[in-house]
Amino acid sequence: MTFTLHGIGVSGGIAIGRAHLVSHASLEVAQYQIKSSEVSGEIARFEAAVKTVRTQLMQLHSEISAVAPSELSAFVSLHQMILDDAVLSIEPKNLIVSLQCNAEWALKQKADEVLERFDAIEDSYLRERRMDVVQVTERVLRELGGQQSKANALPTDTEQGLILVAHDLSPADVVEFKRHQFASFVTDGGGSTSHTAVVARSLNIPSIVGLQRARELIRENEWVIVDGTAGVLIADPDTRILQQYRQRKEIHESARRQLLTLRDTQPVSLDGVAVQLQANIELPEDVKQVKANGATGIGLFRSEFLFLNRSDLPDEEEQFQAYGEVIKAMNGLPVTIRTYDLGADKQIEGSQSTAVNPALGLRAIRLCLIEPHRFLSQLRALLRASTFGPLNILIPMLSSAPEIDQSLQMITRAQHELTQEGLAFDPKVRIGAMIEVPGAALALEMFLKKMDFISIGTNDLIQYTLAIDRTDESVAYLYDPLHPAILSLIFSIIKKANQHKVPVALCGEMAGDAKLTRLLLGLGLRNFSMHSAHILDVKERVLKVSIDGLQKIVKKMLRTREPERLRSLLEELNALEC
Repeated sequence: MTFTLHGIGVSGGIAIGRAHLVSHASLEVAQYQIKSSEVSGEIARFEAAVKTVRTQLMQLHSEISAVAPSELSAFVSLHQMILDDAVLSIEPKNLIVSLQCNAEWALKQKADEVLERFDAIEDSYLRERRMDVVQVTERVLRELGGQQSKANALPTDTEQGLILVAHDLSPADVVEFKRHQFASFVTDGGGSTSHTAVVARSLNIPSIVGLQRARELIRENEWVIVDGTAGVLIADPDTRILQQYRQRKEIHESARRQLLTLRDTQPVSLDGVAVQLQANIELPEDVKQVKANGATGIGLFRSEFLFLNRSDLPDEEEQFQAYGEVIKAMNGLPVTIRTYDLGADKQIEGSQSTAVNPALGLRAIRLCLIEPHRFLSQLRALLRASTFGPLNILIPMLSSAPEIDQSLQMITRAQHELTQEGLAFDPKVRIGAMIEVPGAALALEMFLKKMDFISIGTNDLIQYTLAIDRTDESVAYLYDPLHPAILSLIFSIIKKANQHKVPVALCGEMAGDAKLTRLLLGLGLRNFSMHSAHILDVKERVLKVSIDGLQKIVKKMLRTREPERLRSLLEELNALEC
């Protein structure tokens, strides 16, 4: 039966394909069928994983010191009991036999049954023990192949027509999916500017988040239409609806092909103002799309994605190779690499945060400064890579003068070490600050005096200014880039930076929203950084506007406090013939 779900479209376009269900919560695994001849081998694989985890826990228990707190021993014993419970150690094997499914999926189904029981418990202490079940299950999943098996297990021969349907996906999951050619993905959770949504846009495929019940209502292999522009999902469409959306899909793709003719055109407005349209990337392989869309450089390389989906951490040499690969591939165009912004919803394996609000906790530069050896390793790699072309180093989430000073001291230390070791680097590498904390925006002068450039991170700036968790779909409606406070802050940052002759860029999601291009130009912005998929849309807006003609309405918008009036003025601004 045909039904429609509405969510938040985070990447435009239309996708039509078969649904592939990905399991929910923190235990994300894929389901795939196995042959009857493979059942015994799959059971043996599961038994081996359980045995390995059992051995690990026994070893851990034996290593606990006699003077250690008794709670530690009890904790390990509890995990051993959970592992040996028949629901997790025996019943998944029955599912493997009856459903001829992979071991990961069978274990996940049984773990979900246990977790549902914990959710129904009223006692808060007992209810919190559900996390122990999750942790034990994750241990077994890691032994079964963990993160790697999740995407690799998908049917690669048909994946181009697959619509991934999940309760939620972490940024690490989405990066893993970048190595495949799925038609689309949709999730129950997430907001328009959650990190998952941000990374999803870089896939340049139609995507919807915040659908609430898609994972529950959609069936495996069911035909699904995803309209990422409207934020609408249609399940089990009839022939008439399918035909309508196939026509819309062709129109959209034809328009995209037309935009490609602008790839090599320089982004200069009608009144001769040159604009930089740079790209945001997560991994070195993203450079191909950056060049295909005619970006004038890389304005944000989110280096933390090199640290995800792995049990070890990239050492200096591996990072040096990755950064150097990107810089060389850009053939002399500028590359801005942000030091790792780990924490919040981007955690390296084994270091999941227990903070009540990790977005306000130990993340980004705060984490870097308490891990000086890891931070120094990255800075050395970055500096060494600067010999391959123009490099800018961007420091995230700076909020105070001591953080600025400590960061610059670490860079000086890295330069000194490289000099002592006879390793080459460019001494003129520019160091910049990401302005994404309201305190930094309001005390901008201290940044302008010490940094070579600044970059406005509007995703977090809006989140922190408006007190909105951008990963929480229940408050997504409050996230408003047109809020008077946000427009005032952005205008103030750009104006002060220009007065001090310090280059200023904007690398948040606002930069890639073509509806806001004229507004940002009118606010004085000349350097945009966005996902490469949006560069041609924004370039088209730049080529068709005279910036001088925008000033009157933009000034009105800065004086306006009523939301509806602001939106009306934005429509008027975009309708101007100038």
